[in-house]
Amino acid sequence: MNKLDINKLENHLIKVDKRINLNRTQANKDFEKVLNKIENNSNKIKFSKHASKRLDSRNIDMTKGEIGRLEDAFTKAEKSGVKNALIMIDNKAFIANIKSKTVVTTFEKESLKENVFTNIDGAVII
Repeated sequence: MNKLDINKLENHLIKVDKRINLNRTQANKDFEKVLNKIENNSNKIKFSKHASKRLDSRNIDMTKGEIGRLEDAFTKAEKSGVKNALIMIDNKAFIANIKSKTVVTTFEKESLKENVFTNIDGAVII
């Protein structure tokens, strides 16, 4: 190879390397966005299908304030090491899996009388 060919090859490799680095940078940004989205969604409370049906069938409405209080209850239960909790907010009760941040079922105060709650290891009353 003559000197001119080597220079062309070096320039080509530098251009390819720059493109690869630009693609890596974009890929890293895209990956970071996905991780942030997963992290943000993992912090939100979910309602199981059963709990959603119970909310509808029992005409239980949740305000933004109550959702915020429910999130606070999840945080308190998690800090205390509770895995499955009974959460009481005003006249509403929720059975929740704390680790998965999922409300399993819900009740109104009137339907709580003489009920027994099993498979819980803690209660949070807000």
